[in-house]
Amino acid sequence: MIQETDIDLNVLVDVIPERLRAPLLSQKNIGELLEVVLDLGRQPEARFLGENKLLETDEVTNDDLEYATSRIGLFGADNRAGIERTLHRISAIRNRAGKIVGITFRVGRAVYGTIKIIEDLILSGESVLLLGKPGVGKTTMLREVARVLAEDAGKRVIVVDTSNEIAGDGDIPHKAIGRARRMQVPSPTKQHDVMIEAVENHMPEVIVIDEIGTELEANAARTIAERGVQLVATAHGNTLENLIMNPTLSDLVGGIQTVTLGDIEARRRRTQKTVLERNAPPTFEKLVEIQGWNLVTVHSDVASTVDRMLRKQTVNSEVRSVEDDGTIRKHMSSFNSNEVNRSPDSQETNFETLNGSDQLPTEPAKLTPIMPYGVNKGRFDQVIRSLNAPITLVGDIKKAEMLVTTKNYHRRGTQALKSAEKMGKPVFVLRKNTVHQIEQFIRAVTKNEQSYMGSESERSLALLEAEQAAQKISNGESEITLRAQNSYVRRLQHQIANEYGLESSSEGKEPHRSVLIHKVDV
Repeated sequence: MIQETDIDLNVLVDVIPERLRAPLLSQKNIGELLEVVLDLGRQPEARFLGENKLLETDEVTNDDLEYATSRIGLFGADNRAGIERTLHRISAIRNRAGKIVGITFRVGRAVYGTIKIIEDLILSGESVLLLGKPGVGKTTMLREVARVLAEDAGKRVIVVDTSNEIAGDGDIPHKAIGRARRMQVPSPTKQHDVMIEAVENHMPEVIVIDEIGTELEANAARTIAERGVQLVATAHGNTLENLIMNPTLSDLVGGIQTVTLGDIEARRRRTQKTVLERNAPPTFEKLVEIQGWNLVTVHSDVASTVDRMLRKQTVNSEVRSVEDDGTIRKHMSSFNSNEVNRSPDSQETNFETLNGSDQLPTEPAKLTPIMPYGVNKGRFDQVIRSLNAPITLVGDIKKAEMLVTTKNYHRRGTQALKSAEKMGKPVFVLRKNTVHQIEQFIRAVTKNEQSYMGSESERSLALLEAEQAAQKISNGESEITLRAQNSYVRRLQHQIANEYGLESSSEGKEPHRSVLIHKVDV
């Protein structure tokens, strides 16, 4: 996938105190600069992907802070400022008296080509919600969404730009949003008003919004969607599960209400009589969990996914990744949103290889304990979850089968690395502390995992047997024992029993272990 980056770094460097410019520009990985941090009485710091570096031993003074603030625009109510016609964001930290005692210079990048991985969703005409941790690239992707929809799709696009982060500071929006129009927001508390104003006054086909974070903004989003306008937005939260449990923002995915079931329905579902149900159609039909520009998880039917989550059923999602050659690979991933009343077989972890086709999950191996050293643990967890990889992270080298670190940490030859070598534990070195590098490592570690699914015909017969048994029990029989199967097929048979509102358990020893299906005990 070809990506072009427009960074305007020299413009940002010009507002940084002169004594810090040379140390900053001399950094070998200056192209990966994320932000420069100046805190009064502390050493100035440059932050890059995966590492932080001190620029000088001398502490930051009031003169340094005043030099920077005199060369940028005014700070708004959200303590953010910018540099006209750039995407750089400058944020202030104030003391109790309102005086600036710290500044963060955040590098803004216009990266073209970042939404190829989800371009089909954006062009579908349906509303799309983007989730992800801070710094993962949500705003950068949102900026590219506005440009693609306005220029390539020829749609009328309005960007509601609360902190000028999407289209930059000043009255003229940055060229990164193409032909899209930009509406600025006078105060963060007025974002919902500007959202409604955009629809009423300017007849957009698409509205792009960064960071929906309040109930008023969620209500405004629903109003816009009900008027037939496509929404593309980001929201606070990393995953769909987070959003469902957020009382402020759950309305974006339909809202949650408490419902009392009848006795028969409660027994059929094998739940308590009081359950959670989706309250309304979701504002956003599609949802994307972003781990990075090269790795996302897609929920293409939010309504169905939320319903299955609330009913503690297996949830299927699509994981997409971009290879080094630009190929977009897709595979299906599944997990069960509840571990209660499930048989041991149904609790097995699924691992799927990113091979470009929708596969059934393979039989898991024992979880491999890996110790990350100097590698971002949050990113590691995200990739493990998105790939359903049979890996667990540990913090003790004695419990780990291997250690993974970065080039920088490996060069230092620390005691942890020496201990790993003494114990004979393999040490893997990543070139960069990025999601893509971590993903490649995990795929390399797990590529030899073997599948025990059996042939397709054998699997189909086993599932048909479970379906027929469930129907017989529903028609009066008390219990039926199925033929012995491997643990993967047994897991699918347990799911079929659950869908019929029946109970199931496994009995016997391998390789003669089988599933027993029976009525729910009342």
